[in-house]
Amino acid sequence: MLDNKPLTPEEMEEASEVFFKSFEIIQMKMPVDSTTEDVLKVMEYVAKLATKARSDKERDKLTASFGFSKANDNQ
Repeated sequence: MLDNKPLTPEEMEEASEVFFKSFEIIQMKMPVDSTTEDVLKVMEYVAKLATKARSDKERDKLTASFGFSKANDNQ
């Protein structure tokens, strides 16, 4: 169930630290004349890639724990 209570300043502070750290990482890699909108669009794509990479790592870890490995699948 969703909580409709307003966010606390502390919660906003924590979230802004995560957001702006990610924003700065992407912004530093963008061309100098990139707009904020450009950075936000790229952040969205990078987040999707990061989520897929995390999922792949977790899947690989799980299959390795059962004795399966990708190296064996290629033979």
